[in-house]
Amino acid sequence: MNAALQADEAGARFDMAALADLLRSRGIAVPGALRAQRLAGGQSNPTYRLLGAERGIVLRHKPLGPVLPSAHAIDREVRVMGALRESEVPVPQVYVYCEDTAVVGAPFYLMEFLDGRVLVDQSLPQMAPAERAEIYDEMNRVIAALHRVDPASVGLADFGRPGNYFARQIARWSRQYQESRTEDIAAMDRLIDWLPQRVPPGEQAAVVHGDYRLDNLVFDAQEPRVIGVLDWELATIGHPMADFSYHCMGWHIPATLWRGIGGLDLRALGLPEERDYRRRYAERTGAIGFEHWDFYLAYNLFRMAAILQGIARRARDGSAAAADAAETGRKALPLARLAWQAAQRYEASLH
Repeated sequence: MNAALQADEAGARFDMAALADLLRSRGIAVPGALRAQRLAGGQSNPTYRLLGAERGIVLRHKPLGPVLPSAHAIDREVRVMGALRESEVPVPQVYVYCEDTAVVGAPFYLMEFLDGRVLVDQSLPQMAPAERAEIYDEMNRVIAALHRVDPASVGLADFGRPGNYFARQIARWSRQYQESRTEDIAAMDRLIDWLPQRVPPGEQAAVVHGDYRLDNLVFDAQEPRVIGVLDWELATIGHPMADFSYHCMGWHIPATLWRGIGGLDLRALGLPEERDYRRRYAERTGAIGFEHWDFYLAYNLFRMAAILQGIARRARDGSAAAADAAETGRKALPLARLAWQAAQRYEASLH
């Protein structure tokens, strides 16, 4: 093998000489030999830290092998992070986007490495109650700042199709669920029929992240301050309440199931009740539409189940980015059932 090539776990060949040239063309010195270190997390697009440059560099590329047509849109990640650089939303700097598949085997981009804390467990163990409260309030502040951004003012007016956001998203995730189906999930079939009939009236448009959650944020090493929002693959122009309710799913997912704080003693932990968290967001954004909250939750739990079904399919096909993909994919069924419970609560509220 050429010494300039380095294999990753999936068999991709990283042309380190080409990567070094790309960095130098952006004014970043590469005094040492570049090597790639796989970063934990990232069920979708494989992500690496490049070592050997004068500063921290992250490489993120599309998965190798066949992928769904509308998935893994790393070019959109690059665009939205560039657009938000001067906003109140902290994002890493992107140095280069490259579609040349000869370099790492797939389109990729290089961005700065943010040296901070990535917190995974939403109960924030090892923290004092006051620290937990500060972390949650900072998450709230940043998503509110995102939804206050005027898309046109940052060059994102055409970043998503106008109008009918929920209808289009429900159709998209229904289609992706069907295309990645590995088992029959009755709750998903019921939701595919129910959701289009119950879309609340009214349109709102904002830049939405699409996957805004604790472990897609990088916090300062010491302070309860977000220094970067990561993983913008699902970003678009959409309904802010869809984005915010997705972020709030954790209150409804049992801690024993997956990434949830449902069933925990929130007061003892210093974590906010969902109603208080929603109120703080509304104070910061002027948000309306909370009377449809259970619809938003049903939609997002359905959407998350569809995403997890896609992970299960990639695990079965051998193209998953993460080692725990099969286990993660198995969460689709219980999340679909939670979605149908939310749908039933919303249905009851209409009568």
